[in-house]
Amino acid sequence: MSEPYEYVPHRLLRRRVRDVPSGAEGELMAVVNENVSGTGIEHWMELAYIRGASGREFTTAVDNLEPA
Repeated sequence: MSEPYEYVPHRLLRRRVRDVPSGAEGELMAVVNENVSGTGIEHWMELAYIRGASGREFTTAVDNLEPA
């Protein structure tokens, strides 16, 4: 891939979700397949971008999501 990220469709987009490990809740704004490597070796991961009640967004692995 030439881009460092790629948007991915998800069934919970624009719905209320919970990040299971932290218990934080918010609206799922986007799911992005993102290159998260800090070294020269590529490491891609699907990250969920969630907007909390404060309006600030946070990320978590897509596998950590459940409907709220």
